[in-house]
Amino acid sequence: MMQAAAKDEYGENLSGASILVIDDEPGMRNFLTKILTPRCKRVEQAASPDEATRILDQAHFDLVILDNIMPGRTGLEWLREQGKVGFFADTILITAYADLETAITALRTGVADFVLKPFRANQILNAVARALDRKYLRRENYLLKHELSAEGSAMRGRLLGKSVAIEKTREMLHRLAPLPTPVLFTGASGTGKEIAARTLHSMSDRAEQPFVAVNCAAVAPDRVGQELFGLIDDQNIRKDGLFLHADGGTLFLDEVAQMPDQVQAALLRVLEEKRIRPVGAEREIPLNLRFLFATNANLEQAVQEGRFRADLYHRINVFQLDMPNLSDRSEDIVELAALFMEQFSVSLGMPALDLNEETLLKFCRYDWPGNVRELRNLIERSVILGEFPEEFSGSGNISGVRAIETLDLVTQRHIMHVLDTCDGNRAEAARRLGVSRKTIDRKCAGWGL
Repeated sequence: MMQAAAKDEYGENLSGASILVIDDEPGMRNFLTKILTPRCKRVEQAASPDEATRILDQAHFDLVILDNIMPGRTGLEWLREQGKVGFFADTILITAYADLETAITALRTGVADFVLKPFRANQILNAVARALDRKYLRRENYLLKHELSAEGSAMRGRLLGKSVAIEKTREMLHRLAPLPTPVLFTGASGTGKEIAARTLHSMSDRAEQPFVAVNCAAVAPDRVGQELFGLIDDQNIRKDGLFLHADGGTLFLDEVAQMPDQVQAALLRVLEEKRIRPVGAEREIPLNLRFLFATNANLEQAVQEGRFRADLYHRINVFQLDMPNLSDRSEDIVELAALFMEQFSVSLGMPALDLNEETLLKFCRYDWPGNVRELRNLIERSVILGEFPEEFSGSGNISGVRAIETLDLVTQRHIMHVLDTCDGNRAEAARRLGVSRKTIDRKCAGWGL
């Protein structure tokens, strides 16, 4: 109980942190290790800058607590050296000799906080908690900006529907959720590959960690490497990429067929070694990521034509999940249309349109080549204009829940959809539906067809 209370007092970020303590005084190292170890995921210590360098070459830390005055060179001098090879942790500088010049130099070097010796346990714990909170706040802000600027950022939500096709997809997502296995989502544009990937992430043990979606076709080819892997520029300033920002969570790479050749090679190495090297860095960073991929292209054909690496294709195609077209899940069209109508009426502040039985029947008989995205765009456009296009407008007198749930109307929409897919062949439609031809004839006669 005491330990849990201590963790709560200093915030939840502390419990998952890895920290490296660097100090030439054994007493200080042991003191810091003693107070941090019960509260943190991992704490290691180094007695000198050289020992710290060797440790950082092998492991990644969220935070470094660094003594400034040490034999050989100061902590700030060592920190500047590390920036040239790749230093990926935040830093708290501790020193008994504080002056304005040191403080200014520390800030310019990128130190997150400055703690004067001697200090009490609660002082350093508060400094550590603040540094970690700022670290994760920066990550959240970066990912939020990425999310808002990403193409199709409004296309978020749940995997909706009760059709056989979507239930099979949902069942497979449940089976894949607890596994680390990469998944390749395939299917036509607009079938909901990203929503399925988000659903998979939400079902997994990574659900509380970031889900980062990257559209490989939307990033300039000469910037894909920097966007994904990060960068250390000529001034040794570190700019973390999406791989590092997503660490611990799920990275979803959409339109992978559009990925440049050099990034394909780098991604293959990441998948095999679970490590990345930012552009301009010498040191690598270990990653804890689940990778999900999506494409509406034929990757096998792309491999045959030399546009996609065969070894990368086999590495990401461990499990392929093909998303069904909307025309193959016609039972879901009405539910989706009603949801989109409600969403856009609220978000646009405009009246919802009447979804009567004639309009819903036309929705279910349309082929939707653009899939769910086309349906969504149609609803949004119709709300803005205040009416449906002529081909979808109807003058029915049943609307609302009755139009959606009345059994006879549900049956009519389903039978008419199957008839359309059979080009009007009632015998074939009866066979697919598992009923007699007379049943189809009787239903159609009742509908005046």
